[in-house]
Amino acid sequence: MFGMTRLALLAAAAPLFAWSSEGLFGLAPCELCLWQRWPYLLAAVLAFGAAASRRARPVLGGLAILAVLASGAIGAFHVGVEQGWWPSPLAGCQAPRAVPGASVEDMLRNLAPAPTKPCDAPTYLVPGLPVSMAAMNVLYALGLAAAALIWLRRGTRI
Repeated sequence: MFGMTRLALLAAAAPLFAWSSEGLFGLAPCELCLWQRWPYLLAAVLAFGAAASRRARPVLGGLAILAVLASGAIGAFHVGVEQGWWPSPLAGCQAPRAVPGASVEDMLRNLAPAPTKPCDAPTYLVPGLPVSMAAMNVLYALGLAAAALIWLRRGTRI
């Protein structure tokens, strides 16, 4: 039970950290950054359910681990976009492009409704450390999923 509670708290901590880094450090998220947060929130809900229900613990715990890994997979895809290995298919990830002959009003109408940044512009939390926030998410998701799998397999006695 305590292992699944830990998983829930640590899964919820990831998007909370991302939101606080926006406010504290002024970091702007891109659309892929925002997508990486939803699986963690789902994992937190599933893990709390696993902690509350002994009978459903294996299924809910396993689904929570898969949700954490889904965020890591989105993060790995995001790292590929940042590195220029492939383009993002999300429209919100593309930098606004100037259209020759377009008026200022036309360009303003084509802007995204919310301020975004291109997904291929990495955000670095630690100056001088060449590990982007997306790459940190991949490492965090892999570590959290591994720990959660251990907690689940041990019967969450930790």
